[in-house]
Amino acid sequence: MNCRRFAIALRFAVWADRHAPLTASAIAPIATALSLRFGAADGKAERVRHMHGFANPTRFLSLASWLTPLLLALGLILTAGALAWGYFVVPPDRLMGETVRILFVHVPAAWLGMGGWAAIAVSSLAFLVWRHPLANLAARAAAVPGLVFTAICLVTGSIWGRPTWGTWWVWDGRLTSMLVLLFLYFGYIALSGAVAREGASARIPAIFGLVGAVNIPIINRSVVWWNSLHQPPSITMGKSAIDAEFLVPLLVATVGFSLLFAGVVLVRMRTMLAQVQVEARLRRRAQRAPSDLEAGAT
Repeated sequence: MNCRRFAIALRFAVWADRHAPLTASAIAPIATALSLRFGAADGKAERVRHMHGFANPTRFLSLASWLTPLLLALGLILTAGALAWGYFVVPPDRLMGETVRILFVHVPAAWLGMGGWAAIAVSSLAFLVWRHPLANLAARAAAVPGLVFTAICLVTGSIWGRPTWGTWWVWDGRLTSMLVLLFLYFGYIALSGAVAREGASARIPAIFGLVGAVNIPIINRSVVWWNSLHQPPSITMGKSAIDAEFLVPLLVATVGFSLLFAGVVLVRMRTMLAQVQVEARLRRRAQRAPSDLEAGAT
């Protein structure tokens, strides 16, 4: 029952966002008061207020304004350093030769392709269960960079596979499931875009995001479940089959790309919120125009 009351409070916050300027004075006091009122019944007011703080667009924009450039700057530094390290310092592999260097891009791209859909699934769950005002935006914001990294993973994998396997593509379990993930991204982006244009329920792409998450464990376990040309996992819990001189720059590159991914997602969320604010102002201006004309006529 309390979850239902909190959902009502968040819905009211979204309604207020559409009918008033996106400022703390317009949204935060009313929504916070509702959250405190509904949470006080069972002594959880502080937790409710804390949860709503992250749902407040004004507070999110304030946090993202300094966090975004920090993530992008650190991501660029780490990524550039790791790639330079991997391409100019790490020696060629005794089996794969120079082609091993492409893995400094391929592995982080594969990680973020799957991580991007995991972010969509978690955000979709938050939207469906708690009607979190920013959850739907977070899912939409993660879709495009997730698609880009999935495409990079497939392209770099094909480039690596040509000299290693003798072919650009094989219908291997890992490759096929990653290709399915790419199509899932295209489907989610098209579906969420159509819903946004038509004003339909955002529950549809959210459900799609949750269903698509079934593919993530399939990708992860495909090299174990089926006979695969793709090598088995080189890094598992507590141990690694990769030499330290290769592992360290690979991990740094993965962290750097991950920070870039997070920074891009925040940029996209801020852009979407700004678009919502502009559209709300245009609607209010259009609603005031007839009344202004009537007042001028009298």
